[in-house]
Amino acid sequence: MHPIKPHLWFNNQAKEAAEFYVSLLPNSAISFVSKIANTPNGDCDIVEFTLAGQPLMAISAGPHFKFTPAISLMVNFDPSREAGSSAQIDEMWNKLLDGGSVLMPLDSYPFSERYGWIADKYGLNWQLILSRPEGEPRPVIVPSLLFTGDVAGKALEAIDFYCSIFKGGHRGNIAPRPEDVGPDKAGTLMYGDFNINDTWIAAMDSAHPHGFVFNEALSFLVECDTQEEIDYYFNALSNDPKAEQCGWLKDKYGVSWQITASMMTDVFKNGTQEQIDRVTKAFMPMKKIDAATLEKAYRGK
Repeated sequence: MHPIKPHLWFNNQAKEAAEFYVSLLPNSAISFVSKIANTPNGDCDIVEFTLAGQPLMAISAGPHFKFTPAISLMVNFDPSREAGSSAQIDEMWNKLLDGGSVLMPLDSYPFSERYGWIADKYGLNWQLILSRPEGEPRPVIVPSLLFTGDVAGKALEAIDFYCSIFKGGHRGNIAPRPEDVGPDKAGTLMYGDFNINDTWIAAMDSAHPHGFVFNEALSFLVECDTQEEIDYYFNALSNDPKAEQCGWLKDKYGVSWQITASMMTDVFKNGTQEQIDRVTKAFMPMKKIDAATLEKAYRGK
């Protein structure tokens, strides 16, 4: 089982952004930087990095998608851990504030004595929170989904949907609204989280008129060891045939996923440029990934 990797789409700043992000937290590093050539968007940098132990991918592939608050990275500063003080939150906040924009000021709130929501200079959204999560330990980084627009009110339904697809998927903490609050109805999620493929993800509902929805700027990469796994996840999640390309898909809530062969990461990390080019040429026309075809391309057959 491979952890799910948040995948970040940049115009041309993937490497620069990754270098900035790994400077923010301990246990962070760039794993590799590679290049895929001759795509419809020209040559694209591919970067894999870990952030406080959470693996992520980033790509420079043109100005097609922009980050929105629909998906953010929540950073848990747990006082029971070494990385868990207000001073550490303030330090990271100030780094993100340089060129960034504040959505919710860093302050005390009913749900946390220290919390803030900010978009960094690249547009990526972060929620920094001083927290003591109940139950199972939570990682430092937890991607967070905000269900708005046509899917507002469906966060809990989505949690159960994702948990039903991934083996061992289960709910974590669930906090529904006890009563109507403005446009948000009783029973919709103030906050909830769930675990799929050993990866914690959070979800919230907001019926306010935000003007943004999920898009491809931040997708979730699922690495599969077999074609059977690829077929299963692709068929279970895909809800829009027009969005199917190179292993990408959109589910019924509009969240973007990439269902890929795990060997592709090894190709990008350890393959020669010639091998990377052959594999790239092979997967570009695909909708659902064909692992056997990629393996043949990698071996030059």
